[in-house]
Amino acid sequence: MATLADIRAKLQAQNSKPSGEGQIGDNAIYPHWNIPENSEAVLRFLPDGDSNNTFFWTERAMIKLPFNSVKGDATSGPVQVQIPCMEMYGDACPILAEVRQWFKDKSLEDLGRKYWKKRSYIFQGFVTASPLQEDAQPENPIRRFIIGPQIFNIIKSALMDPEMEDLPTDYTRGVDFRINKTTKGGYADYSTSKWSRKTTPLSEEQNKAIETHGLHNLGDFLPKKPGEVEIKVMEEMFRASVDGEPYDADKYSQYFRPAGLKAPMTGSGTTAQPQPVPEIKTETAQPTVTATPEPAPAPQPETTSAPEQPAPASGGNSKAEDILAMIRARQQK
Repeated sequence: MATLADIRAKLQAQNSKPSGEGQIGDNAIYPHWNIPENSEAVLRFLPDGDSNNTFFWTERAMIKLPFNSVKGDATSGPVQVQIPCMEMYGDACPILAEVRQWFKDKSLEDLGRKYWKKRSYIFQGFVTASPLQEDAQPENPIRRFIIGPQIFNIIKSALMDPEMEDLPTDYTRGVDFRINKTTKGGYADYSTSKWSRKTTPLSEEQNKAIETHGLHNLGDFLPKKPGEVEIKVMEEMFRASVDGEPYDADKYSQYFRPAGLKAPMTGSGTTAQPQPVPEIKTETAQPTVTATPEPAPAPQPETTSAPEQPAPASGGNSKAEDILAMIRARQQK
């Protein structure tokens, strides 16, 4: 029988788990952005463990709030806090509602891009070939992949091809995806990444890994949806960031804080909750040794006063969903 101490320890562990991110430094995430220039990593994507998700990925949308310093810390430099965009949950985002108006003024466009949501896409699967020498391999070989827009558009465009007859995640007739890294204009470039032409079945070892470990529900790795209090805090942090104020740890750190900043202590001596959203890096957030990250693509401002409709939380679009449905229908025949 579990003791009271056991119960408290388990509850503390659940409360201290970062919202939808796994643990910071979790080696289940394969850092493909670290592969050497002119090299290739080969991945085999798997379906989402959530059967309600049409796609084999889920979309993550975050807003980055830069601050020049931390209030009261003379030694601190610039810091950045990531907060979830409410459109990721199908709700209106108060921050984007503000930023969207800036694109009507040419002088505010650069600032608008700075505070616009940054998309990434969470996948899972196997690493079948890697040029990386990783210090520690996870016990579960089913890895997670955080894919940026450049690679994602290559993945999605192939799905839109009516000639693709089988799902790339099919266990017997699926295909690998090859991430190729080069450099273009001083930035890491992945435009030559592509799907393999040859279908291959999963190996016996890979099938066994799926049977042993199961598939992740990708939605579990999204940040927890902010409540009313957290939304108000996000809006206040946004205003402080735009106004050039320092990051106020006393006010904000129990809700959102920069990576590496310790959580505040409560009166009982325990760490306040919830934990902040740690930054998950993608290929656009990781430079090569001699390059800087590729800038995020500029969002498309509205041309009318009508509010933009939030994108579906699962990512993708209705046409992609139709193509996937068509592929599944072919397989059933």
